[in-house]
Amino acid sequence: MAKKSKFISQKNENKLRELGRKVMQFMAKNSSRIYNYKQIADGIDYKNPRQREMVIQSLHKLLSEERIREVEKGKYILNLKIEGTLTGIIDFNQSGNAYVSVEGIEDDIFIHSRNVKDALQGDKVLIITYHYKGKKLEGSVLEVLERNREEFVGTFEFIKHKDFGFVVCDKKIINTDIFIPKGKINGAENGDKVIVKMTEWKPDAKNPEGEITEVLGPPGEHETEIHSILAEYGLPYSFPEEVEREANRIDRTIHDGEVARRRDMRGILTFTIDPKDAKDFDDALSLQKLENGNWEVGVHIADVSHYVLPGTLLDDEAYERGTSVYLVDRVVPMLPEVLSNDVCSLRPNEDKYTFSAVFELDEKAKVVREWFGRTVIHSDRRFSYEEAQERIESGAGDLSEEIRTLDRLAKILREERIRNGAITFDRSEVRFNLDENNEPIGVYFKMSKDSNHLIEEFMLLANRKVSEFVSLNKKNSPTNKTFVYRIHEDPDPAKLESLKEFVATFGYKMNLDTSHQVAESLNKLLKEVKGKGEENMIETLAMRSMSKARYSTDPLGHYGLGFEYYSHFTSPIRRYPDLIAHRLLQHYLDGGKSVNKGDYEEYCKHCSGRERLATDAERDSIKYMQVKFMDKHLGEVYEGVISGVAEFGFWVEIPENGAEGLIKLRDLMDDSYVYDAKSYAVYGQRHGRKYQLGDKVHIKVMKANIIQKQLDFKIVD
Repeated sequence: MAKKSKFISQKNENKLRELGRKVMQFMAKNSSRIYNYKQIADGIDYKNPRQREMVIQSLHKLLSEERIREVEKGKYILNLKIEGTLTGIIDFNQSGNAYVSVEGIEDDIFIHSRNVKDALQGDKVLIITYHYKGKKLEGSVLEVLERNREEFVGTFEFIKHKDFGFVVCDKKIINTDIFIPKGKINGAENGDKVIVKMTEWKPDAKNPEGEITEVLGPPGEHETEIHSILAEYGLPYSFPEEVEREANRIDRTIHDGEVARRRDMRGILTFTIDPKDAKDFDDALSLQKLENGNWEVGVHIADVSHYVLPGTLLDDEAYERGTSVYLVDRVVPMLPEVLSNDVCSLRPNEDKYTFSAVFELDEKAKVVREWFGRTVIHSDRRFSYEEAQERIESGAGDLSEEIRTLDRLAKILREERIRNGAITFDRSEVRFNLDENNEPIGVYFKMSKDSNHLIEEFMLLANRKVSEFVSLNKKNSPTNKTFVYRIHEDPDPAKLESLKEFVATFGYKMNLDTSHQVAESLNKLLKEVKGKGEENMIETLAMRSMSKARYSTDPLGHYGLGFEYYSHFTSPIRRYPDLIAHRLLQHYLDGGKSVNKGDYEEYCKHCSGRERLATDAERDSIKYMQVKFMDKHLGEVYEGVISGVAEFGFWVEIPENGAEGLIKLRDLMDDSYVYDAKSYAVYGQRHGRKYQLGDKVHIKVMKANIIQKQLDFKIVD
């Protein structure tokens, strides 16, 4: 190797720094390879003698900074333990670019598509960071440390006369096509949607190699698309046979010996209130008036922990699933149907084992006394929400007096909760009317009424009080017992400040001095914008300022509900954290010592991750059905509301059916539009026309891509 230059002028310092980034990016393409200076110079197209001298100087500078190592004279390799490397999870967008989230760093690190190497969606990666052109912090993937997944969903493209093909996947999931050699096609035909398993990705290969493990069917067909969503998120279609066998062997008998160990509440009026199409009933309410004039309200939850024991196949499967998943046309349950719809379901006119929180409430809904433990109940009646609502509104019908009593107490609890800082987001959920072929024939919105709030308030009361019972002693001091909490941390201060500045342009004021004042301001804001043109926009921005709820062993409180201690206890049929809470509560009721916090924190992380997957799958199934519904309305004009704005365009939501479509800026021919992130808007540079988040616009439905689950709209005057 040529001799090192003795002097590097200040003028060349910036050039060397920029060159160093190029060298590092080139070496990062194969982080385990050893290079000499000629290979590096050729790789970055620095070929004349002066340029090669600069490469040599750059290598010495990188050596002095310990960013590379000299493994033998004149031969270099990346130093993967240098300070400039970080470990995180990579997340791709549709363009093929990505962001890496690193624990302890607030802002995600941008990775250009040319620097993602062989990383795939959700992989744990090692990256090197640098400031691109001295400004924005960017990174390059050095190495994939841990694969998130090996199986992917895509469309098979067969190459005629060559006996091989490629599987084309969603660019957000995998940034390149997967090569399928002869003998690994497994019956797939050109155009089929398939599941492919990645088997190998050689260091110098452009494409990974894989084999097709399952043919899902022709794209666009209902079963194909729903199974594609399930496969995309690693969600199972069915239970393994051995798990079903174990479930079917469960003893369903109510035994006298077991009843004797429980509080027998079969003689107290008990009923369930659920959606009219519900099949599993995991909670019931009981009500009786006490001699002192107070009310005893029992919140009874299916005792899944009696049947699903740690170490069993059933428990392992339930933990792996983490949660039930509710798609538009089906439920993927956490537990086999024999448990969720039969053994554990609190069906009317059947004795059932339950785990209960029993409260004595006075006329002002103040909790005078509480009791927690295992019970046996007998549900006298099953109500739908509609039937319960009818009794609340009319006062007529069987058990109307009891339901109206619970409604009155629930409303007091709700008012108190709001006074204590709970935030009242009350957004409706989109639902579909499907025909016998699962074709959408109508769209409606699930609205929360008094009967919904009635159940919600008593479930919240049980969840909160169970959490406080475990977490606090009689003097309200922490007990330091490990428990599983549902936490919702305070909103991002920067997002709140942006929201405050933005709503001020509409004349609204916010007080951000304390958490309680933030909650009061948000509730007041949400109330003031009701029915106004800016309602959708401001409600959307307020939602985006919130943190995401998750599970943790640290009692960090639930900001949105205004609770200091809160856990999930009321749905063990469909949520694994609730099952954990049941087991831990019984363990502590029996006088057990605190369990290992580290183990349960891992359970929390797993369950939070499974919940996110389920939410994404549910959202995808709704998008798919919305696109399918709108495919029958191509060319029609609707009034919509701008629901999102980005550099390349903006999204418009149709309020009457919840469908959302994209308006690309390049399709707006009347002007040249630019994006203004601060005002959530795009502006025409010549005429000044503005499209802003929350604006009403008229659109025509131009395209419905069922496979990509995307709608394209066009602005019409």
